[in-house]
Amino acid sequence: MRIKPRFSELADLVALELRTIERPGVVTSVVAPANWSDVRVEAWLDWCEGLPTDLPVGVFPLGEAPDAWLGGAAERWAHRLGAWGLAQGLFVATEDADTFASELSATLLLGVAAPGAANLGEASAPGVVALDDPGSAKRLADLTAARRGERLSAHAAEALSDALRGVADAVDRCEGPPAACADPARNPALARAALTARRCGASDADIIRAAEGQSFTIALREHAPPPVQPVLAHRDAVASGSPEALAVAAAALEGDLALTFSPRDADALADAALEARAALDLQTLASVAGDAFDAALDDLTRLWVIALEIETGGGIGSNAANTGRRDAARPIGLGLFGLTDWAVANDAENAIPLAASAGARVSAAASAVSVEIAAERGSCAEWDVIGDEVIEMASQRGFDTKVMRQHGRRHAAINLFVRDAELELRLGASPFGATDLFQTEDGEPERRLRPSLARAIARAGGDIEDAERQLFGRRSLMGAPGVNHSALRDLGFTDVELEAVELALSQTNQLAAAFTPPVLDAGFIGDVLGLSVEDGDDLLPRLGFDDEAIEEARTAAFGHSDLSGWAAAPEALRDLLTTDPAHFEAELRRAIEPYSDAPDVTPDLIDWRSGPLQAARALGQAARDGRRAVVLRRAAPPADFRLELVEADAPVHRRTEPEAQPVERVIEKVIERDRTRRKLPDRRKGYIQKAAVGGHKVYIHTGEYEDGELGEIFIDMHKEGAAFRSLMNNFAIAISIGLQYGVPLDEFVDAFVFTRFEPAGRVTGNDSIRSATSILDYIFRELGVSYLERQELANAEPEGLNPDGLGAAATNDAEPVPAARFISKGFARGAAPDNLVVVPFGRKPEPLRAATPTEAVACPQCGDFALQNRGGGWICDTCGAAPQMQG
Repeated sequence: MRIKPRFSELADLVALELRTIERPGVVTSVVAPANWSDVRVEAWLDWCEGLPTDLPVGVFPLGEAPDAWLGGAAERWAHRLGAWGLAQGLFVATEDADTFASELSATLLLGVAAPGAANLGEASAPGVVALDDPGSAKRLADLTAARRGERLSAHAAEALSDALRGVADAVDRCEGPPAACADPARNPALARAALTARRCGASDADIIRAAEGQSFTIALREHAPPPVQPVLAHRDAVASGSPEALAVAAAALEGDLALTFSPRDADALADAALEARAALDLQTLASVAGDAFDAALDDLTRLWVIALEIETGGGIGSNAANTGRRDAARPIGLGLFGLTDWAVANDAENAIPLAASAGARVSAAASAVSVEIAAERGSCAEWDVIGDEVIEMASQRGFDTKVMRQHGRRHAAINLFVRDAELELRLGASPFGATDLFQTEDGEPERRLRPSLARAIARAGGDIEDAERQLFGRRSLMGAPGVNHSALRDLGFTDVELEAVELALSQTNQLAAAFTPPVLDAGFIGDVLGLSVEDGDDLLPRLGFDDEAIEEARTAAFGHSDLSGWAAAPEALRDLLTTDPAHFEAELRRAIEPYSDAPDVTPDLIDWRSGPLQAARALGQAARDGRRAVVLRRAAPPADFRLELVEADAPVHRRTEPEAQPVERVIEKVIERDRTRRKLPDRRKGYIQKAAVGGHKVYIHTGEYEDGELGEIFIDMHKEGAAFRSLMNNFAIAISIGLQYGVPLDEFVDAFVFTRFEPAGRVTGNDSIRSATSILDYIFRELGVSYLERQELANAEPEGLNPDGLGAAATNDAEPVPAARFISKGFARGAAPDNLVVVPFGRKPEPLRAATPTEAVACPQCGDFALQNRGGGWICDTCGAAPQMQG
C-alpha cells in the first residue's frame, strides 16, 4: 500500500522545547511541543512506558537523534508498526514502510491524532446478555452484585484506612503518660477511635498495631475500567415497562451497562473491548490543514486505519477465545475528538449537519481502506456472517458498495465512538463549554473563553471582550449592582477599605473573602461597622445586604458560569449559548451515530437518588425515542450533601462476676478537654476595680459568661510608658484567649502570684488586698479572691458595710444592702427592682483565724522567695528545705 506524504513537512514547523515534568517520585526532562501543557506531556510519557519493542526478524531498530521529542519513543513506535506492516505484506517496499512511519510519527507531533493503549493482550470481551435467555436474570444479578462489591469495597478500604489513622492520631494527640495514652480505658479519644475502626472492619490486632504507631496507608490495586456490558432486549418490551426492564435498570445503576435492541449493535459493543483504537482531533487538524481539511481528513483516516490493522495483527489476547474472536472480527475504533469545537468554529448555526458530514467522510474513508486491505490480505473471517448486513448499512449511508461486494471488508466493525480518558489527555481534549483551561508561560492554569466559541462569536459579529466580561466578571465592585462603592461608603467604608477590597477581588474568587480580616482591619469591623469577626466570616449579610444583592455583586465581580444570560449575544448564537453543553454534544454524537458500526454509549446522567424504578422509566423513554443503545449513570450527589446523624452511645456489655475485695491502687487519669473557643456574649457583665500598687494606678476590667465564669480581663495603667502599657494590654489579651479556650483560672493564679518586680508595695483602693509584690501578683490575687474564693490570697479583711467605718462587726446579723450596689442599671436596662436587697457576701461570717503571712519569704537555704506555709510548717518549693521559722 502506498502512503502519500502530507504531515511530515507540517511537523517540521512545530516548535519544540525542553520541558521539566514532575512525575511521581521523579523529575523528568524531555523535549516536547511548546504549546502542550504539562499534563498533556505527562500523559504522553505514561504512554511511552508501556510500548512494545518487538520487531520482525531482520529489522534493525530505528536510530534516534539526541534531541528527539519524547526521547524518540514516538519514532520507535511508528518504526515498529512500519516494520511489522512490511513483514505482514501491507507494504511492498521498505520506502513505503519508512514513509508510513514518518507520517504516523508526524501526526502525533502535530497533535492531530493519538493511539490508544498498546496492550491489546489484556482486553477481555464481555458476552452479550440476551433477556430472552432463561439464564439472563441470574447473569444480571451476578453482574450487579460484582460491580456493587467493587464500588463498595473501594469506599470501605478508604474508610478503614482513615479509621486506623484516627487511632494513631488519638495516641499522638494525648498529653498524658505514654502507657495511659495507649490504653483505651484511660484515653477516651482512643476508645472512640478504636470503636470506629472496629465498626469499619478492623481487627483488634490491627487497632493495637495502629496505636503503636504502625502505618496503615492502603494502596488499592488499580484496575482498568470494565468494558461496557451489552444487553440485548426487545424494544417494545422495554418501552412498555416489562419486568425484565426493571432487572436491567438495577444492573445499569451499578456500572456501564448498555441496553441495545439489535443483535448487530450488541455484537459490535461486545467486540469494542477487543478493538485497536485511536482518536482523530478534527479541530487541531483544521488549524493545521487549513483549506485542505477534507483531503487531510481522508489521508489521516487512511493512515490510521492501516496503523490499527497492523496493531490488530500483532496483538496477543489474554486467552484463546479473545484472540480468536479478535482475529475473526478485527474491530477497530476511530474516535472523533474535537468534533464540537470544529463544528462550532466553522459554522455554529449548522453544527449538527456539519458534524454528520464529518462522520460520513471518516466512515467512508475508513471503509474504503478496509476494503483495499481486504483486496490484498482477504476479508475478515466474520465477513461471511455479517457481510450482507454491512453492505446494506453502507448502501443506506450512500457509500459505493461495488468493490465491497467483490472483496468484502477487512474489519467487521469500524467504531466512531471511543471512550478513553488517557486519549483525551494526550490530545488535550476537554468537554465543550464556554470556558476552558490553558497553561500560561509560567506554568499556571488559567481560564479563557473557549477559542472555538470566540471564533463563532466574532463571525456572528459579537463583542468578544464583552463575552469575556460576562464570563469572568470585572473583578471590581465599582458600579456593580447590589453591593457597590456607594452602598459601602454609606456604611462607613473609606477609600482605604475600598482599595483593600478592590485589591482582594483581583486575588480571590469569593466575594466574602474580600470582606474579612486581614483585608479589613479588625478594629474597623468592630468600631466602625459594629460587628464581631468571630460571629462569622461573611460580613455582607450582617451589613444588611440580602441574598439577591450579594449574588448580583458576585456575578458582576466574578462572572457567570456560561453565556446563557449574555444580553449582547448575537442572535444567531442564542440557541447555542442557551443550550446545555452536554446536551449539545449529545446531539452532535447522534448526528454521526448512523455512520458508526457501534452505537454511542456515552452515559445519560439521571438524578443521584434515582432507584431502579426511575431508571426503568428512563430506559423505556430511550426505547420509545428510537435510540440504538442507552447507558445510564447516576449523577454525583451535591458536594455539600451530608446526612445529619446522631452518634449513638456505645453499648456497655456487663458481666456478672463474684464481688472482689477492693484493692487500693494509684490511677492516672487522662483528661480530655474541648479545645474549641468558647465565645463571650456580646453584652456581658463584670466589674471594674481601681487600685494603686506602690503609687501606680491600675484598672482591672473583667468580662463574664452568663454563668458568672470569668472570660476576659483588661488591664489599664495610668501615666506609664507606652511600652509597659502595651505589654500589659497584650498580656491581658493572652490571658483572655487562654480563659476562652478552657485554661482554668487556677492555673493562671498559681503561676503569677508572688511574682516580684517593680512597681510593688502598698495597695490602696482594694478592700481585700493591702500589699503586693508586683502588678501581676496584685491582679491575680484580686481574681483569685473574687472568682475562686481563694481567701488565703487576701491579706486584709474586706471592708465592713457598717456606716461607722469601724470594720465588720463580729455578729451573725448581716444588714441588707441595696441591689443597685452590685447590679449595673445599664446592663439590666432598668429591669432590677428597687426593693431588691442582697445580704453582704451571701454567707455567714467565719470564725476568726490566726492570720498567716502571705508575703513571699526568702528561704534561708537557697535564698529564693518560694517558702510556703503548709500544714503548719514552712516548705521551700525550690530546694525542698523545711526550715524552722520564728513568729
